[in-house]
Amino acid sequence: MKRWSIILALAATVAIGSLAHAVQPDEIMEDPVKESRARELSKELRCMVCQNQSIDDSDAPLARDLRLLVRERIAAGDSDSQVIEFLVARYGEFVLLKPRFNPHTMLLWLLPPLALMGGGIALWVYSDRRRRAVVSERESLMKLSPDEEARLEKLLGAEPVPQPEEPHP
Repeated sequence: MKRWSIILALAATVAIGSLAHAVQPDEIMEDPVKESRARELSKELRCMVCQNQSIDDSDAPLARDLRLLVRERIAAGDSDSQVIEFLVARYGEFVLLKPRFNPHTMLLWLLPPLALMGGGIALWVYSDRRRRAVVSERESLMKLSPDEEARLEKLLGAEPVPQPEEPHP
């Protein structure tokens, strides 16, 4: 029972911890619509320190600076795309959590589906070869030699069935 309570407490901690965001109270904009825009943009931008975390989730000082910069640009009247373009111009494409599809990132976007299709084709070829091997093995096991056929005919007391002659190589 004690073990289950520990597991439940850890699960609750993880669930509650994942809901927490790194946005500090002094960063929040007064206009809720603009704050909502800032939060959505912050979820699309990568923390350059943490790398696999958005600036909305990161506690790093650089992430805080980027969050403040996003809010500053929104307060200045920039649209969402203008804010993104400003940050990409300043920090490069790496600042985006979801990279754009262009010639430089084509391999990044196409490699996962190609690898998945290649794996599916390899699995299909393997299963087809395996199925053919099992079928041929069954056929060879079910085939009786001429001695076995003669013996079977003798046991059954029937007339021997003439066998077609096998071609000699």
